[in-house]
Amino acid sequence: MTGTTDLIITNGFLMTMDPENNVIENGAVAVVGDTISAVGPMDELACIKAKETIDAAGGIIMPGLINTQTHAAMTLFRGLADDLPLMTWLNDYIFPAEAQLDENKVHVGSMLACAEMILSGTTCFCDMYLFEDAVARATKAAGMRAVVGEVLYDFPSPNYGEIEKGFHYTRQLIDTWRDDPLITIAVEPHSPYLCAPDLLTEAAVMAKDNGLPLVIHLSETRSEVSDIQKKYGATPVGHLADLGILGPNLLACHCVVLSNSDMDLIGQYDVKVSHNPESNMKLAAGVSPVWDMISRNICTGIGTDGCSSNNNLDLFEEMDTAAKLHKANSLDPTVMNATTVLRMATIDGARALGIEDITGSIETGKKADIIVIDTNKPHLTPMYNPASHLVYSVNGSDVYASVVNGQVLMKDRKLMTMDIKKVLADSRQIAKTIVNQ
Repeated sequence: MTGTTDLIITNGFLMTMDPENNVIENGAVAVVGDTISAVGPMDELACIKAKETIDAAGGIIMPGLINTQTHAAMTLFRGLADDLPLMTWLNDYIFPAEAQLDENKVHVGSMLACAEMILSGTTCFCDMYLFEDAVARATKAAGMRAVVGEVLYDFPSPNYGEIEKGFHYTRQLIDTWRDDPLITIAVEPHSPYLCAPDLLTEAAVMAKDNGLPLVIHLSETRSEVSDIQKKYGATPVGHLADLGILGPNLLACHCVVLSNSDMDLIGQYDVKVSHNPESNMKLAAGVSPVWDMISRNICTGIGTDGCSSNNNLDLFEEMDTAAKLHKANSLDPTVMNATTVLRMATIDGARALGIEDITGSIETGKKADIIVIDTNKPHLTPMYNPASHLVYSVNGSDVYASVVNGQVLMKDRKLMTMDIKKVLADSRQIAKTIVNQ
């Protein structure tokens, strides 16, 4: 194969994450503009001339990781309120801290999150938070891909105030970011316990009318399920079914406390799920029946949740936790094998966000969202099985290079699209104002 290209990544174990999970032992990927133009063995692509070359040096070339549920600007609250029950943590610490936020603080916190994610191999994330236009602008400046939406709930928001203005703000986001190559807007009601039925149905209609994802926290704790059952006579999943909200564009985050009937409904309506094991463990919410859902062919991605309920955005750690947690919980070492978990963090995550046609795997014609892992390290030597290494041995600091939409965002552990010293200094200054309130 001959020709010219803008970027070529060579000399690595190429994990395509395509439908056949093809692995090319000495592989290469060529990129023209924002798109993958060729994938194959290195000797077949050797004649291609490139403006820029990334040598994987025998490491792993793979799709960038996809974080299906986080709250990016909560990096500013990392470690602020640990070791507390969910509702105490939320009502007594997080909501009061969020009341101090403004557009600038959210922008800085989102830049901090983007830096952490780029450095640890995440190239796309789904965000639900406040001042989401600032999140979108920070993400765009950093060069990442994201699905973002303003959180909607019954009580006044520090951003938009009353809920009517929340829907107006969401419509503005849709208009502002329509057809952007990196930013997709979602409609994001917080949860059944913080959103009245009318709010939920209006959000669902808005998402459907605009062809957008609908994202919600769902069935995260036993108390949530009990409260919704008392109030509406149904589980949270059943409640959404009664409202006509379940559908293939719905991403349900957490899904810890589910009955068989709940899972039947999720499967019947092709609802997507975001599994957040470390956050669920830290808040003692429980263990989601993820293996049961995967066995039912329910599309399940993986997410970190925000840094105040996880403390980091490292999806490699999240994969390791997910695989081991469910083995221990089921007393079955064969469940959640490495390839399954790796797909959750790549192509299944893309499916969960409705963007599987453009990202999540390394295939010709898809957008070039690619990372390179440096395996020339003691804890990654020897390497018998790259998938096993990626789930059980690699951590975020092993990522050598990150590419999104054909742009190199990080190479040799150096960020290319932001002044990291300024981001860190600004974040520390904001933390002082939060602590002093």
